[in-house]
This record gives sequence, structure tokens and C-alpha cells, in this order.
Amino acid sequence: MSGHEYTAPGDLGDLTAALAEPGAVTIVVPTFNESANIRPLLRQITDAVPARLPCEVVFVDDSTDDTPDVIRRAAQDCPFPVSVLHREEPAGGLGGAVVEGLRTAASDWIVVMDGDCQHPASLVPELVATGERTGAGLVVASRYLKGGSRAGLAGGYRVAVSRAATWLAKSLFPRRLHGISDPMSGFFAIRRSAVTADALRPLGYKILLELAVRTRPGRVAEVPFVFQDRFAGQSKSSAREGFRFLRHLVGLRTSSPVARMVAFGLIGATGFVPNLAGLAALTALGVHYVPAEILANQAGVAWNFLLIEHLLFRDRRRHRRWWDRAGRFALLANADLVLRIPLIALFVHRFGMGTLSATALALVTTFVLRFLGTEALVYLPRRRSAEGAGRQSRTPAARRAV
Repeated sequence: MSGHEYTAPGDLGDLTAALAEPGAVTIVVPTFNESANIRPLLRQITDAVPARLPCEVVFVDDSTDDTPDVIRRAAQDCPFPVSVLHREEPAGGLGGAVVEGLRTAASDWIVVMDGDCQHPASLVPELVATGERTGAGLVVASRYLKGGSRAGLAGGYRVAVSRAATWLAKSLFPRRLHGISDPMSGFFAIRRSAVTADALRPLGYKILLELAVRTRPGRVAEVPFVFQDRFAGQSKSSAREGFRFLRHLVGLRTSSPVARMVAFGLIGATGFVPNLAGLAALTALGVHYVPAEILANQAGVAWNFLLIEHLLFRDRRRHRRWWDRAGRFALLANADLVLRIPLIALFVHRFGMGTLSATALALVTTFVLRFLGTEALVYLPRRRSAEGAGRQSRTPAARRAV
């Protein structure tokens, strides 16, 4: 089919240039309680996708309402295959649902779009055709190109949040997001050969950001689109999703060992605040400074543990129980204090270093050892856990039904 030419129909304006017709396309739609939007969306896709372009639609559903049943009934009226994967455990949120859809897709191209009709289905042929014409591995529908619009965002607050999130993401990942004007977009097409689903670890609904940062294809193209008003239901955006987005950014930014070590040090530095506050409170109560320092240090350890758990090693917490992780972390943190004094003595008396330089070197040494120990002894999976995870990954995480 790759040798044919076609002109994409629908609302494509004056797009009359000959475009190479792509192979089959799988449209992946993550849904959560979108029953009222299913039939309008499928009608739009039916009107938009040319009959000669093989197409299937895969809904990956985390709903608690009757959305899966509505999809099955609506599928009977569609001229293309429609299936639904209902997940009992919605791991990773809407982004995790998209990853499940990527795993099941067998077409040359995969188009990801929302199930609320805010992404115009009429743009699906143009996304895929643009990828074929330009040789891009990823084609993003952008609200920020000329001809695009974010009109469907409800209210100035959501517009401001969207712009701030876009600026923050592009500031943190200038190289990875180069050429992507709208990294918050949930509407894009990607070649199946350009994505490795197992490398993705999404958190929340910003799957394009996850995909572009972890497994960015070599060439990226964009097309403008107008963000539509929601057809029915309510937006899934919330303060909770905003916090998940920030945690996601931290996880992406600290994915390399060096970046994790820097973040580990910054988090450790913040532990001085509860440590000093605890020390001041205990000494004010008349506690001797030695036991006061020991107890106050535990406040800093607890603070650091909570931040590291939620910001740095969130995706590794499942390998051990929380009390096991907390105990190991506390042991390493307190061992840091015990080890530092002998190291300073060693550097001063054995190697003839000055007190300040010996102290600085001991701090750096114990910090590196503490970081390596935290990764290896607290957050790396045990051998049995790793094997169990391997077996679990071979077990279907969702049930597919037509």
C-alpha cells in the first residue's frame, strides 16, 4: 500500500498535495467513565478515516461505569474492528492505559487520542500522512502552531496551568523536546517501530512527555489542531493530577544515575531543616545536646526518606515492604554518622590532611556510599522479586474483548 497516493478527506482545508498512503493504523483511546462520548467519537472516526486505509480502534478502559458495555454495543455499527481492554488495576493512570494500547497494536502507525471528542478525529489521516511524507517517527498535533488553538480549555485557570506546564517541561528537557511545541498534547501518531512500550513508566495522563523523553524517535513532525469543547462528562484534570505531573517531571529528570545522585544530595540538604528544628525544640526542653542531636537526626532521616520515596524512587517501592525500606534507609543514614568520624581521623593521622579538608572528603565519601547503599540495599529488587516481576510481566494485565 505504501506506493499509492491519496488526498486526506474531512476537515483538512486545502490539503491537496499528493501524500503517500500509509499502512494500517491503530487508534488507541484511553477512557475513564466516557460512556456518553463513545458513539459520537466512533461516528467521527468513521467519517474521517478513508475506507481504503485499514483501521482498528482499541479502547483501553479504566472505567467504573458502563463504558465497556457501551463500546461493545457501538462496535457493532462500525465498519472497522473495535475492541476494548478493560483494566482491573489502572496502573499509571491514563498514560498507563496508552502503554497497554501500544503493546497490543499491530499496525504500522498508532494514533493516540482522548475519548472525550476534544481531539478532532478528522485529523487522524493527516497525522499519519505527515509522518509518511516527512519520514518522521512521531507526529504531534499541536495547539501552539499557526492554525492551532487551545479554545477547548475551560477557563483562564486551565489555560494558565497548561502554559506553565509546557514551559516547565521544555525548560527541563530542552534537547528531548526540541521541535515539540506542545509536549502536553495527548493527540499524536507514532510509528510502531519507533516505540518500546516496556521502556515507558508513565504517571498520570501526560504520555507524550513520557514517550518523547524516554524513547524519542529521531525525527518529529507537527500539525496544528484546534482543541475542541468536551462533548460530555467532566474533565479529569485536578490538583491531584497536577501533583502527579510534577512527580513525573522529577522522575524523568532523575532517570540517570548522576541526576539521581544530585537529587539525592539536594533532598539530603533539605533534611537539615527538620534536624535543626528538632534539635532546637529538644534543647529548649532541657534535653542534653548529645541525645538531642541523635533524636533530631532521626527527624531529618524521616523527612529525607519521605521525599526520596515519593520523588526519587517511586517506581522501585514495590520491591520491598515500606517498613523494610524505612529500616534499611534509617540504618544507612545513621551509619553515615558513625563512619564519618573514623574516616576523618584516618585522613588526618594517616594521610596528614588538614581537619577541614579531611572533613570535606569524609562528607563526600560517606555521601557517595550512602547513595550507592540506598540504591543497592533499599530500592534494588531482590532476586526473587525480580524473577516474580518477570513472570508477572508475561501475564496479561488487561482483558481484551470485542
